[in-house]
Amino acid sequence: MDADTRKIPSHEVTYARLRDMILFGHLAPGAPVTIQGLIADLGAGMTPVREAIRRLTAEGALLPQGNRRVAVPELSAEMLEQVAFARLAIEPKLAELAAPRLTEAQIDRLEAIDGAVNRAIEAGKLPDYLAANHAFHFALYEAAEAPVLLDLARSLWLRAGPSLRAVIDRYGREAAPDLHREALAAMRAGDAQALARAIREDIQQGVDHVRQALAEGH
Repeated sequence: MDADTRKIPSHEVTYARLRDMILFGHLAPGAPVTIQGLIADLGAGMTPVREAIRRLTAEGALLPQGNRRVAVPELSAEMLEQVAFARLAIEPKLAELAAPRLTEAQIDRLEAIDGAVNRAIEAGKLPDYLAANHAFHFALYEAAEAPVLLDLARSLWLRAGPSLRAVIDRYGREAAPDLHREALAAMRAGDAQALARAIREDIQQGVDHVRQALAEGH
């Protein structure tokens, strides 16, 4: 197989980059952006950008606004409760399934990613924190070898990520959920239930901060 056949198609690259812009809060919830603006930001053509928008709209991560604009949906209190319910059901189960499959090398990698999470929090680098936090969770979840649950978790993060960014922006780094130390200890001990519990509490911490922000009208 030559290099050209291994190359990732441009529409997939554009989709992944726009998805990351949403996930890591580069697009503020409720603030419309033009399709032309996205084309410029992504350095991509009209066709792959439109395809990425179509896919992300179908996933509930973008809303068409008319006049060639789209926006990341604002998370209502009702939607937060649905997302929280689903995340608390699916992600601890992924962690539980991953526990017996994790190798020492995978745990070492997760520990290294958590180091990046901690450095980003200490430095106050919010985009780096969000990216490293996402990398930690999905490196763990991918080890579960449960593709249906993994796809559901990815979709839920697209709905939750932008609001978490906004909340940490407002309340500071103490609002950043991070119970990864407990999760790593459970991985080292081979304790699937303790790992599921740590992930559940990590998610709950983030949900509670978003719920507080919504209650205060932010």
